[in-house]
Amino acid sequence: MSKIGPIYPVDIVLAPEWWHRHTGLTFDRDFFYHPARRVEAEAKMERVLYERWGQHGLGSKESRPEVGPIHLAAGYLLQEMLGCRVEYRDGHPPQVIPAHQERLRVDPDAAFASKAFKTFEMLCDHLEQRHGYVTGDVNFAGILNIALDLRGQDLFIDMYTDPEHVRREFAKIAQVITRFVDFVMARTGTSSISVNRNVRHLREPVVLHSECTHTMISERDYERFLLEYDVQWSRRYPAFGVHYCGPDPHRYAASYARIPSLHFVDVGAGGDVGVMRDHLPATFLNLRLDPVRLREQSPERIKQMIGELAQASRDPTLTGICCINMDDTVTDERIDAIFEAVGNLRPDAKAGGA
Repeated sequence: MSKIGPIYPVDIVLAPEWWHRHTGLTFDRDFFYHPARRVEAEAKMERVLYERWGQHGLGSKESRPEVGPIHLAAGYLLQEMLGCRVEYRDGHPPQVIPAHQERLRVDPDAAFASKAFKTFEMLCDHLEQRHGYVTGDVNFAGILNIALDLRGQDLFIDMYTDPEHVRREFAKIAQVITRFVDFVMARTGTSSISVNRNVRHLREPVVLHSECTHTMISERDYERFLLEYDVQWSRRYPAFGVHYCGPDPHRYAASYARIPSLHFVDVGAGGDVGVMRDHLPATFLNLRLDPVRLREQSPERIKQMIGELAQASRDPTLTGICCINMDDTVTDERIDAIFEAVGNLRPDAKAGGA
């Protein structure tokens, strides 16, 4: 695999609580689906980032027709398309209310005939008609994430008592994800900035499959039920990656090495970066900082920790740094420390910049 990124790209995502407290933004349903509100809200977020951290390359003065919330980390739309209720709240991300299906049932055609998808499609159409183009994307979650929202934790029992049925329904969820990703990419050119903003710095648009809930299963279950879809997507898309935000991604390092073309892996905070690099020598490792721990650490300790992570990853052109979902208690100086530390890692040793 060729080198796919610049040296040490870096990005952050602030939690809705931060935005609500510091800017007054609210995250009701109109924030996500009202065309004028979409453009206005994203422009405000860009402007706030530019004014506070523009010296590090964040934000802009531009206004763009973003089809989804690219400054939030939230998966909600596919679950709503598949029958979950979603609560939209002023100062918090959308909350998916589990459907508690008696048996996991997925209807791909019904998902794309749903009010949720039709509303999103109308938003895309309206923005494109008004602005001449659309950009951005919507977090499409992941197979196991969505299945758990539909079935609940009884899904884990199903995986042992009714594995063939689970496999069939997982295949249908994969169909929904593929169809949705293809739809969004055809409109905007990207699919996963809303999953992890660091993908925007790479040369090819990465399709990033969220595997947040894989902390709850074994490597064997991943290989039995889910690996095949990551393999299929790695062959379908020019750049494919895995989002793993849990503390134990190294458990899956050997399994991920079986994916024939894995461009990008989110390495959850606490993961053994050295083990990941040993198994994935040609994969871009995006090293995640823990937003809870970060707010308690000094800027000096943050810089030291980033240096240690980068050293463990061993390849500056295949390493990125991010911190996602920092809440309203994080200080500006700690965010500055992230960008300054990464800037100091680069060959020209210029602090800041993205």
